Amino acid sequence: MTIAEESQYKGLGKLDFTTLTIKFLQMLAHFVGNYGFAIIVLTVLVRLAMWPLNVSQQRSMKMMQSLQPKIKAIQDRYKNDPQKMQQKLMEFYKEHKFNPMGGCLPLLIQLPIFILLYSALMSPQFIQIAGDTSFGFLSRLDTTLRATAGRSYDGQFGVSQGDTFMAGKVAKVYLPNEILDNVKIKNPAKAVEIQGDFKAGENVDLKMSLDYLNLKFEQLAQIEKAEVAITDMANKEIENVTFKKQDNVLAASVPTIKTERAFHWDVFLLIALFAITMFASQKVMMAANKTKGASDPTQEAIQKSMGTFMPIMIIGTFVIIPIPAGVLLYLVTSNIIQILQTIIVNKQIDMEQANMKNVVTDSDIENAKKIEPKE
Repeated sequence: MTIAEESQYKGLGKLDFTTLTIKFLQMLAHFVGNYGFAIIVLTVLVRLAMWPLNVSQQRSMKMMQSLQPKIKAIQDRYKNDPQKMQQKLMEFYKEHKFNPMGGCLPLLIQLPIFILLYSALMSPQFIQIAGDTSFGFLSRLDTTLRATAGRSYDGQFGVSQGDTFMAGKVAKVYLPNEILDNVKIKNPAKAVEIQGDFKAGENVDLKMSLDYLNLKFEQLAQIEKAEVAITDMANKEIENVTFKKQDNVLAASVPTIKTERAFHWDVFLLIALFAITMFASQKVMMAANKTKGASDPTQEAIQKSMGTFMPIMIIGTFVIIPIPAGVLLYLVTSNIIQILQTIIVNKQIDMEQANMKNVVTDSDIENAKKIEPKE
């Protein structure tokens, strides 16, 4: 097992959520046969786990629409007394058992999941085990819209000017009479530095202070060399680098080849699919939650504008911020499930409301007009 492969297993005992996410994806990929399918299965599991919360969100939005005329009447009546208005609104919400923030909870829960998946797919651990995995029209699950293409473990870095490097979590350290596996590297993000200037196509000189190795002073003094998995943070390429001890530092010189940043059309297509599914999801939700005669024209106009411009804004954001294809796959799948869920749940709510209207209560029977039989 190489030092790069060993490093991916570190952190499980310390509740490393990124590593746990990767291990879970590994398990899913083992059953479904592909990491792309594993991400889709993960999305389905997350959405199923959140189904009750999303149903509650849709019920809350439906109730908001039906209560909107009364809410607007309270706002108009107490518009000159904001404190009184808030008091009356709170009493109104309490009376109708309505929580105006109830629809936000599913969004707040999904945000950490998105961040966790983003961190996992951008991490060196994922690149080591599945970064070059293809899925459908996607060439790699870890690639972003604009990225350099580097082949890991070929003994040289494919670089562009300004690239930075990061060490793995552990090192294999060679002493005169002993080999130490899984030596912890403290603060891997800052452990490796570039010595002097480097140009793409020329060797890059890397150094690492001995202080970053979690060893005793006696062991540090005996170090002959160390093997460390080094990641190019621009393209996530990983190479196993052998550092030799020079005075109080570990030093290495690694060949590089010049690569240019490429525009990945498969990722752009995925971004476009996300925008389309998001637009469709918002349209379905607006249509499902629209109550005849109860909607506020101003609020409806705002929602319509948001439904049009939000996808455009997100496309712009994803063009600037590097989002891995695997994360975009999660978002697209999540939007499709959201569309189906909105249709299913709102049909159930409409059926419940229709049944309630058709129910004959005891009071209806008591208040019904009695008709005497004709003699």
